[in-house]
Amino acid sequence: MITDQPCRVWWAAPVAPERAPGLVDLLDAHERDRLSRFRQPIDSARYLAAHSLTRIVLAGMLGLDAAAITFDRTCRCGKQHGKPVLADRPTPAFSMTHAGDLVGVAVHSAAVGIDVEQIRELPDLAGMAEHVCSPAELAAGIPDPGAFFTAWTRKEALLKATGDGLSTPMSTITLDARGVREWVGEGAPSAPMWLRDLRPAAGYPAAVAGFGAEPAVEERDGNPLLR
Repeated sequence: MITDQPCRVWWAAPVAPERAPGLVDLLDAHERDRLSRFRQPIDSARYLAAHSLTRIVLAGMLGLDAAAITFDRTCRCGKQHGKPVLADRPTPAFSMTHAGDLVGVAVHSAAVGIDVEQIRELPDLAGMAEHVCSPAELAAGIPDPGAFFTAWTRKEALLKATGDGLSTPMSTITLDARGVREWVGEGAPSAPMWLRDLRPAAGYPAAVAGFGAEPAVEERDGNPLLR
């Protein structure tokens, strides 16, 4: 079943802060502080692109100024370092991700999670697979890097949608061609979830996920919004 509320995904390239002072101006004090703490230029460029793109997209949907968007980052511990949500309304929900030369933002009418990874060689693929793959998945053999990172993006997207992130072990989730085959343990959701693979660029598997009926998923170029 496809819902009539699409999930929209924007992809863009990282943007160096020194080349985009107007985008830096959109950020709040918390975001600017985080931006200033990155030691690697690529990390600050990814952060700026993801957060400013999120603000611009949400502002367009809500009819607000991008700099006026207010986020609540209250973690379960009570401090302001949790997943950001809109401070004054429950929707739209959004999720951010980045890897390599890509950042992504997903926006939906209900909880959503997105993840992208860059396929690369791993020094201990077998050891990593034990943390990512369920026992049933491992029984089929150690995945190659492409299959490994595809599974990673699918599971991280699911965990972002639940709000648990990597605090819930990926190995508790078993996937098949249709999505979630089995999810065990304390973090297992009681409601059904949808899952969609994305391919924003060669060598970059990605996935988006949420709860309930599967929506149409629209992928868009976010680079023009950052110029």
